[in-house]
Amino acid sequence: MDSFEIIGPGRIEGNFTPKGNKNAALPMIAAACLTDEKVILRNVPKIHDVENLIELLRLSGAKCEWTEGDSLRIEAGNLNNFDLDPDICSKIRASILLAGPFLARNGWVRFPPPGGDVIGRRRLDTHFSALESMGVEIKWDGSRYLLKSGGRLKGDNIFLDEPSVTGTENILMAASLAEGRTVIRNAACEPHIQDLCGMLSKMGSEIKGVSTNRLEIEGVRRLNGTDASVGPDYIEIGSVIALAALTGGEVRIQSVKKEDVDPILISFRKLGIETVFQDGCLAVL
Repeated sequence: MDSFEIIGPGRIEGNFTPKGNKNAALPMIAAACLTDEKVILRNVPKIHDVENLIELLRLSGAKCEWTEGDSLRIEAGNLNNFDLDPDICSKIRASILLAGPFLARNGWVRFPPPGGDVIGRRRLDTHFSALESMGVEIKWDGSRYLLKSGGRLKGDNIFLDEPSVTGTENILMAASLAEGRTVIRNAACEPHIQDLCGMLSKMGSEIKGVSTNRLEIEGVRRLNGTDASVGPDYIEIGSVIALAALTGGEVRIQSVKKEDVDPILISFRKLGIETVFQDGCLAVL
């Protein structure tokens, strides 16, 4: 589609249910590789990034099946290929999220530089320096990275040189099966990080400091399967609030987590846009 034609004026009004947050769904899909038991993920958005990551899991030996519309069943008990497909990796940044789980499960992973949108400098140093401190050796052969550990990963006190979201997620997943305690300082703490922590905790990971910039993870020998839901996309929520305000409409947004949207609502209030929570919904009046 080359263009949109919008015919106005019109009011945006009614009830709206946001889709699952892509930035939570991707690490949660990767985290399913930390166990050999069945994982059910609900409210997963069916978008290209998600489908590409699912295909990487399938090529690695995992069984992935959509059920009940937006629910995804993953069984990663028979992972057998840890050499990631370069064509798929070139399409998504999220391919890097398999580094932590595959190292924790198998002890090595090989992958090309991840692709995806180019939005400024998106380096891998934060991931690599943290993984090296956990006992991972990293080599570059000119086209792909080989990450290898000499056995079980070792917990460590890690300070991230930037509060990288995917870096925090990778270390969270790796540390869940590592030996001993891992401390992540200067960690990212966005809502999707908290969703991943919630899923890992349900799987048996011991995590302290969720929603803060300092996370403590006590490694365990194995994680169990789980049934978890992806949180709502707060960017989508913000977009609908803006549309309702601009058109003078009234909208009730379902399934909103107040703590996730507080930063957004502060900005809207500065613009004179008021919202209220009513019966579990966020109302724009």
